[in-house]
Amino acid sequence: MTDFQRTDVLRILRITARQLSGWQRAGLIAVGDSFSFFDLLQVKKVRDLRAKRVKSATILASLHAMQERVAGMENPLLEAGSFSIGSRVAFRTEGRALDPIDGQFVMDFDDSGKVLETDKGFRPMPAPQTVAALFARGVALEEDPETADEAIACYKKVLKQDDNYAPAHINLGTLYYNQSDYELAETHYRRAIESDPRYALAYFDLGNVLDETQRLEEAIAAYKSALHLAPTYADAHYNLALAYERARQPRQAMHHWRAYLKLDCQGPWAVHARAQYRRLLDGEKLKVVGR
Repeated sequence: MTDFQRTDVLRILRITARQLSGWQRAGLIAVGDSFSFFDLLQVKKVRDLRAKRVKSATILASLHAMQERVAGMENPLLEAGSFSIGSRVAFRTEGRALDPIDGQFVMDFDDSGKVLETDKGFRPMPAPQTVAALFARGVALEEDPETADEAIACYKKVLKQDDNYAPAHINLGTLYYNQSDYELAETHYRRAIESDPRYALAYFDLGNVLDETQRLEEAIAAYKSALHLAPTYADAHYNLALAYERARQPRQAMHHWRAYLKLDCQGPWAVHARAQYRRLLDGEKLKVVGR
C-alpha cells in the first residue's frame, strides 16, 4: 500500500506540523514520518474530533475505554463510527451509540438532526473499576479545573492497582505541576520513565520541571532524551532551543530553532522561533566579522 510522507499528510488534510506532532505526542497517532492509508484515515478522524473542541486526552481515554468494553476491538476510530457529544467522544457500534468512558448509551442523530433507530432493549453498561476505566475517568475529571483533586484521587487508584502504569504517572505529574508542586511532579515523571523508558513525553515533561526549578543542564539532557526517542517532537525542539539560549549556547539553540521551523513553519509559535533564529544568526555573523 502506498505510503504518505509527513508533508503529504499536512497538505491532504490541511493541518499544521504542530497539530500532527501534538497528536503523535499524545499517543493518538503512531510516531513516524511515513503514513499508510489507514494512518491517514486515523489522522482525519482525530482532526475532525479536535475541530469539535474534544481534547486529545479525552479522545485517547475514550479509545482505551472502548477497547476495554468491546473485546477484540483494536482501533475504535477505524472500527467504529465516532462523533462528538459536547466535549466527549461516542462510538456507533452494533446499532448503538456509546460513550465508553461512563458506559452510557446516548441518543444518536444523523446529519439532518433526526434520531437514528436503535435497539430500545438495552441498559447502561456498568462502569468497571479496571485500570483503563479508572484512567479514563481521571481524564474526564481533568476537563474541569474544579475536579482536579478528584482526578488526582482517581489516578492514585490506578497506580494502586498498577504502579507501573506510565500514563497515570504522567497525568498525575502534570496535575501536580499545574499546582506548582514541582517535587511531586518530578517524582511521577521519573516513575513514568522507570516504567516505560521509551516514553518521550515523560522526558519532555521532566525537562519542563527541571527547567522550572532552575536545573538547566539537567533540563537540556531530558529534552535531548525526548528527541532521541522522537526526533520530530516539535515542542521538545522549541523548549530545548530556549534552554540553550539561557545556557548561552547560541549555536545549539539555532540548530533546534531551525529543526522546529521545519516541523511548524506557519503556526503562532513559528513566528517567535523564526525571530529568535534570525537574531542568533545575525549575532553569529557579527562574531565572524569581528574575528
